[in-house]
Amino acid sequence: MTVRPLDGVRVVDLSSFVAGPTAGRMLAELGADVVRVDPVGGAVDGGRWPLTENGASLYWTGLNQAKRSVAVDLRSDEDRARVVELIADAGIVLENAAHAPWLAHDVLLAHRPDLIHVHIAGNADGTPAVDYTVNAAAGLPLMTGPAGLGTPVNHVLPAWDLLTGVHAALGIVTALRRREQTGAGAYLELALDDVAHAAVASMGWLAEAQARGSGRELQGNALYGSYGSEFATADGRYIMIVGLTRGQWRALVEVTGTEAVFDALGAQRGLDFDREGDRYAAREAITAILAPWFSERTLARIEADLAGTRVLWAPYRTMDEVAADLAARSDSVVQYIDQPDIGPVLTARSPLRWNGRYTDARPAPRHGQHTAEVLGAGQLPGAR
Repeated sequence: MTVRPLDGVRVVDLSSFVAGPTAGRMLAELGADVVRVDPVGGAVDGGRWPLTENGASLYWTGLNQAKRSVAVDLRSDEDRARVVELIADAGIVLENAAHAPWLAHDVLLAHRPDLIHVHIAGNADGTPAVDYTVNAAAGLPLMTGPAGLGTPVNHVLPAWDLLTGVHAALGIVTALRRREQTGAGAYLELALDDVAHAAVASMGWLAEAQARGSGRELQGNALYGSYGSEFATADGRYIMIVGLTRGQWRALVEVTGTEAVFDALGAQRGLDFDREGDRYAAREAITAILAPWFSERTLARIEADLAGTRVLWAPYRTMDEVAADLAARSDSVVQYIDQPDIGPVLTARSPLRWNGRYTDARPAPRHGQHTAEVLGAGQLPGAR
């Protein structure tokens, strides 16, 4: 039986970009009726890459799976009023509309006193920002890259958007529980830069920087404070090896036959390699000692040699390799769905497994597909 714990809950989603749609998708995957409202011409990010050969946005369909779609003229007072009615009926709204007056909380509250309203912003002060500007301002690109590079390195994953989406979904579920207990609604504001700053602070990075009086030095793919490094294989591949715990480190030493070498190195430098900090201090020497073992073996041989050991490792793979691997497995978090106007698409299910089972993914709607169904046929002059 499919688990849909949010059956009966309706959420009006007026968000664009990644964070808000991610929250809406998560809620829809849990059974909520998430109604996405967009302008008749399409969302501002409705054509964002990656695209199919015929120009359909895989980005948009991926982030809006399992929702319903309403398209109206958001510049029309009449259509705005109907959207407000929809919000009041649903009792939950998610938006990142930069404090549009008609979506102001006090305006909406007049129509639904127990409204749950989540507003997502770029910066906490209300100024605009996106994940990539937030990431730059949070200090991470100047911690990323090979030693001595001297220029920032951005990562490609919009991590703060995705985390903000998770926080927004959690906020809605929590506020819903509170409303069930007390009858009170909630106005929740969530900013990408707050999510980023909270994340780096929670890992101790801000306190560390204050104590040091400077930023952390660049160190390539080394694992800070412990041991981890990339290694080249005999067939031109790369793997990542991590010796985070004492057991993982000892397994790595044993399988590579380097016990005596590291015993001598530790004695020479006064280091105990069972300690994470000592492994980190000697990381360059450790990598130099281990590198020949990996460079003399193919990836297949390394996989065979490490099988059944406690060594923590993974190959570096291209995205097409990842897609092929996941698509070939019947037990993975991805599956094919029939996406309207696109056809079969490999996409994600919810990563939550209920009693050991994933729930099936559902396709994204066509733009405006449910306008008449949700708002009533013939009532919206701006609708398509």
